[in-house]
Amino acid sequence: MTNARAGRLYVVATPIGNLGDLSVRARDTLQASNLIAAEDTRHTGALLKHFGIQTPLVSLHEHNELERAPELVSRMQNGAAISLVSDAGTPGISDPGFDLVRAAAAAGLDIIAIPGPCAALAALSIAGLPTDRFCFEGFLPARRAARRTRLTELAPEPRTLVFYESPHRVREMLEDCALGLGSARPAAVAREITKLHETLYRGSLSQLAARAAAEADFARGEIVVVAAGAAPDEDTGGGADGHGGALDRVLKPLLAELPLKQAAHLAAQIAAVGGNEAYKRALQLKQAYGAP
Repeated sequence: MTNARAGRLYVVATPIGNLGDLSVRARDTLQASNLIAAEDTRHTGALLKHFGIQTPLVSLHEHNELERAPELVSRMQNGAAISLVSDAGTPGISDPGFDLVRAAAAAGLDIIAIPGPCAALAALSIAGLPTDRFCFEGFLPARRAARRTRLTELAPEPRTLVFYESPHRVREMLEDCALGLGSARPAAVAREITKLHETLYRGSLSQLAARAAAEADFARGEIVVVAAGAAPDEDTGGGADGHGGALDRVLKPLLAELPLKQAAHLAAQIAAVGGNEAYKRALQLKQAYGAP
């Protein structure tokens, strides 16, 4: 049972670019709180100054959240109302906040959402791809081998996929998406949502990868990638013969462990395809992925 004397934790969404997106309710909550736990106190301090809010700040980021959470929970148990914010968007969505929310829940404290901006949902809403069911993957692994492995796992996923990506990795990420999910898979890339240079790119994954390689502006600012889910009959491996998805799922782990010819020979037997077909696709994958 929640302690009636205890304070509360407010999970407050803040603008992802346009300050006009801070809701009146969020502004009032930040003003009325005893303390604001912020990912970056300097960043949030500028936001508070803009709106004339003087509530004290304390840092809560990925490096100190586990240590700071018990202290904040104790303060709430003693009656403090604390607002949790990240640098932009909704706390806990690829941002700090989960550990504090979990600790507050375990302590029986009231936790109240003050909803607002979220880059993933904003991009999904304008991408022109199915929105009835979707899968938020956040950031893919930074290391290319791990990223490709994860994309291979996601290839059969029928729901729309939503990713965050850093500007300096977006070209490689889109190239890997084209190879792992299928080069013809429809997708969209949203850049700088709600900001002055907001741009939405649409096309197939291979087309978007080509634009990322050719256009300098493509890799600037905050980026969300939205990709269609796999169609029931989709060749997720990118082959033209209808066997590519199954063949790729066999070939990729084999190529990581075996020489090309041996991997192709075994894959042909497992996937029940011709030896030449398996060898040709293995060569394509090796050229695209590089040596294991």
